[in-house]
Amino acid sequence: MNRSKDIGVERSKVERSHETGADFLQLDVAQAPPGGLTDWLTGRLREAVADGRLPAGGRLPATRVLAAELGVSRGVVTDAYRRLTEAGMLTGRGRGGTVVVALAPAAVPAAPPVRPAPVLFRADPGPEVFDHLRGTPARIDLTPGVPDLAAFPRAAWLRAERAVLDGLAAADLGYGDVRGTPALRQAVAHWLARNRGVRADPEEVLVVAGTAQALALLGRALGRVGITEVAVEDPGSLGARQHLAHWLAATPPVPVDAEGIRVDALRATGAPAVLLTPAHQYPTGVVLGGERRRALLGWAADGGLVIEDDYDAEHRYDRPPVPALRAELPDRVCYAGSISKLLAPALRTGWLLVPAALREAVLEAKRFADLGNPVLPQLVLARLLESGELDRHLRLLRRRHRTRRDAMIAAVRTHLPTAHVHGAAAGLHLMLTLPEELGCTDTELATAALARGVKVQPLSWHARLPYPPGLVLGYAAPSPGAIAEGVAVLGELVRRAGRQPSPSERRPGCGTTKNSVTRPTGRPSAS
Repeated sequence: MNRSKDIGVERSKVERSHETGADFLQLDVAQAPPGGLTDWLTGRLREAVADGRLPAGGRLPATRVLAAELGVSRGVVTDAYRRLTEAGMLTGRGRGGTVVVALAPAAVPAAPPVRPAPVLFRADPGPEVFDHLRGTPARIDLTPGVPDLAAFPRAAWLRAERAVLDGLAAADLGYGDVRGTPALRQAVAHWLARNRGVRADPEEVLVVAGTAQALALLGRALGRVGITEVAVEDPGSLGARQHLAHWLAATPPVPVDAEGIRVDALRATGAPAVLLTPAHQYPTGVVLGGERRRALLGWAADGGLVIEDDYDAEHRYDRPPVPALRAELPDRVCYAGSISKLLAPALRTGWLLVPAALREAVLEAKRFADLGNPVLPQLVLARLLESGELDRHLRLLRRRHRTRRDAMIAAVRTHLPTAHVHGAAAGLHLMLTLPEELGCTDTELATAALARGVKVQPLSWHARLPYPPGLVLGYAAPSPGAIAEGVAVLGELVRRAGRQPSPSERRPGCGTTKNSVTRPTGRPSAS
């Protein structure tokens, strides 16, 4: 009688499992053979450990919880766990639960096939190059575009986050406004008026996932209104050009000189729009001069559209602030900014202001891209902006970055005396131009540097028109000691390349040995 009762109870639990089921490994007791629940569950768990669905260190549900989800007795689950523990695959850790400690013996995966490392410093880098570059380890990282991430204001962020959560209503955790939270849009409007001379209504501010998304949204919106060509500065940011080229038919290059973009050459392209970094041109560091600025605004007043990437505008050391172009001609300027260089790129937060004629098209592109940025980080950032914490953080960063900039300039003077330094008055990087008789291309120099543990960017990546060889070096993230050591390595490689060995001694690359792999050389072709 008791055995029949137990069987009836077990059958009743199995029947109930059809209604509830188990999310864990999508276990379905209906697949178990009659009378074989424990063997079936043990086998399914063993398979999950073997194929990696339960990785080493992964925690299994408590026996009571899994038994309830499956609608079986707790003893079935306990016995299955015991068998796998005896087999050395699981272990119990008290309150830590039951965890996987080893793969099943028959399921040790084969070694993955050896794939050749990507050639980083090609002359014609594709859109994946920055992913590979960021993922390549280096002893000293001098790549540009990264702030001092160790200085991230963790304590201030935590205080602001706690304050936001304390005052957050339940409704605030729902889907937010596609344009961004009202609090952040207002804080950004105040920040731009205070720091960049831009007067904007919060209703004009669109919160985006960094400047990269701002360019993507503009690319889609411009295509809708018939603009398929946006001119770009040359030299100019390879990454920004790639983002625009993904959405547009053409990005004709326009030369940059000591006064900024040449407006006469811009007019000659016939492009209806142009992407600029007027406050601190990337990578040369020049500021758009007064006469050139007036000429550009005249071009825009004649019907041209300016996309202003306010790159590094807040990071200045030896020059006065430069007002944003948006402050002078808001009806013809799309303005993009972000906190990637002020706080951290990982926050993926920026803002975009566009002329009224483009506002609906850009908003529609944002809506169908992601329904808006995450709300909580927006509210935290708004509090930092309005409380003055971000202004205090900026003052700290300027002091730290200035010290590191000075360390890099001193190291360049010592180890690279033939190099010309550009853009030292502001920003987070220096551009170096090297003698034409260098003895190797700048891509070969960057390759040789990486082999020595120093990561840099070749200047030719950012230039499609003829330009001297050079390097773009970031100084904000590494310590002054690391900067000096990295530049010393570059100096040694340049000296080796400049020795001009005889043909029998000539090495295939810049500072490499005869057995080294030769990297492709040359410059990216114009598109």
